[in-house]
Amino acid sequence: MTDDERAAYLGLPEGCRIRENAKIIAPENFKCGQYVWIGEGAILDASGGLEIGEHTTIGSYCLIWTHASHLANLTLNNIMGSQLILRKPTKIGNGCVIWGHSVIYSGVTIGDKSVVLPMSVVTKDIPGHCIVAGASAKKIRDLTEEDIQKEISRVEKKRP
Repeated sequence: MTDDERAAYLGLPEGCRIRENAKIIAPENFKCGQYVWIGEGAILDASGGLEIGEHTTIGSYCLIWTHASHLANLTLNNIMGSQLILRKPTKIGNGCVIWGHSVIYSGVTIGDKSVVLPMSVVTKDIPGHCIVAGASAKKIRDLTEEDIQKEISRVEKKRP
């Protein structure tokens, strides 16, 4: 099965692609925009509500969470339906790139056109139009439309 056939099979919108071994937990709570790419081995937990905007990339082996069960574990109450399993909606905006092996915690919102660099751990909301990195992720710099156009020009100059 191809990436786009797999996405269609899962009921994702037009232009979406999902690689092998990616998993969507509680797909009934998953809202996905058009032209989303989900990488190999990504785990998307939608049990608390997950929204990914259009034209967004979720890199290979990313973990995106909408629940936390640590209180249920610590109190020896990690059973189905435990009130100590906390669920919070997680939202990733339009035109975002979440590079591989990054982790997004439950309840986090990532604004439009933001970039999460590889191996980052996002524990708090990220504004739109910025680049973040690290564990815990911190803003490296803003990302303006002028920056994007400069990068497009640089890439086009390198094409044969």
